[in-house]
Amino acid sequence: AIFAPEPAVFASEPAVFAPEDKFSALSEAAEPESIRLWKQKQAEEIAARDAEAEAKAAEWKAEATKELENWHAKQNDVFEKTKAGNREAQVQFLKDNVEETKPGQQWERICRLCDFNPKSNRN
Repeated sequence: AIFAPEPAVFASEPAVFAPEDKFSALSEAAEPESIRLWKQKQAEEIAARDAEAEAKAAEWKAEATKELENWHAKQNDVFEKTKAGNREAQVQFLKDNVEETKPGQQWERICRLCDFNPKSNRN
């Protein structure tokens, strides 16, 4: 605590060293016209490239939105077709199972429900 100065002392003192202020005027005055023109040209080229990149990004975004909408439409079509097929299969299944089973036909009904084809049952 003996070596530490009080914080109030630093707050009241003005800034003694500010090199940015002293050298900024020199760098602007000493800059040749060719360098200033080059910097201006570079800034314009960068702005043009940025505008082109933004235009491409907007175009890609619009294209991606369109493709996504098409994909969703196709998926909905497939989903609706699958639902219709499942409904038809359910109606047929219920129709087949509602029938009275005659003695000796129980195993035939079970065999219709099982897939005994060795090529389709690889697992």
